[in-house]
Amino acid sequence: MGRTGLVMEGGAMRGLFTAGVTDVFLQNGIELDGAVGVSAGATFGCNYKSRQMGRALRYNKRFCGDPRYGSIKSWLRSGDLYDAEFCYDTLPRELDVFDTEAFAANPMAFYAVTTDVRTGKPVYHLCTDGGYDDLQWIRASASIPVVSRIVELDGYGLLDGGISDSIPLAFMEREGYERNVVILTQPAGFVKKPYSVMPLFRVVLRAYPNLIHTLAERHVHYNEQTAYVAQREAEGAAFVLRPPEALNIKATTDDPAELQRVYDIGRAEAERSLDGLRSFLV
Repeated sequence: MGRTGLVMEGGAMRGLFTAGVTDVFLQNGIELDGAVGVSAGATFGCNYKSRQMGRALRYNKRFCGDPRYGSIKSWLRSGDLYDAEFCYDTLPRELDVFDTEAFAANPMAFYAVTTDVRTGKPVYHLCTDGGYDDLQWIRASASIPVVSRIVELDGYGLLDGGISDSIPLAFMEREGYERNVVILTQPAGFVKKPYSVMPLFRVVLRAYPNLIHTLAERHVHYNEQTAYVAQREAEGAAFVLRPPEALNIKATTDDPAELQRVYDIGRAEAERSLDGLRSFLV
C-alpha cells in the first residue's frame, strides 16, 4: 500500500495539540514510516520518534514559568526568546532527558524543516540520532524571526521552518510517502493573513531580501497549502486531524492549565479519530 507519513504543523504552544495527538498514537500503537515536523511540530514531535509519551506536556508545564523558557528576559539576555542553551542542552540532557537511544533505534524517518535566510527557501534535515546536531536543527526549525538568533549550521543561516514550508505535505509526497496523516493546529476554514509586523521584519532582516520576500508571501503559500491538504484529504491520500475550533492560546504562557487544556483537546480529537485512522492506514 506504500509508505505512510506524518506531517506536523507548528504554531508555538498550539503544538501541545499535536503532542496530545501523538501521545494517543503511542498509547494505541499507531506507527508510521516517516514524519516531518515544523517548528513546534519538530520540537514536540520528536518525542513521538523517541516514544516518550507525556514528555512534551510534562516539561512544558514544569518550565513554562521559568524565565529561560519563553520570556522577554531570556530574549534580552541571550538573544533568544527560548534560551538555546537551556532548551536544547540543559533540559534534554539533564532536566527531562530526551531518549536519544530510543530515537535512533526507531526506524521511522524524522525530518525537521528550517528556512535558509539567504535564499528564503526551506531546508529539510533528516534527524538520525537525536544528538546535539539534530537538536540544533530542531532549534533552528523553531527559531522565530527577530526574537531568535539565526542558527548557523552546515553552511546555512537558518530560522523557523514555518516561514517557507508551514505544512510540508508535498515534501513528504515527494519523498515517497503515499498516505499521510496531517496534524494541523488551526481549525477548518482558517485563513492566514499577512504579517502585521512586516515593517519590523523589513528593518531587522534587511540583510536578507529573499527571506523578507518569503515572509511577505507566507500567508499566500500557507493558504495554498491548507487548500492542498483539503484536496488530498478529499482524494483519500491524507488523513487530517485538526482542532474543532480555534485553540486561543498565546505563543508563550506561564499557565500550566492552558497547556493542559490544549493538550487535552489534541487527545480528544485523536481518540475520536482512531477508528478512521486505523482504516486509513490499513
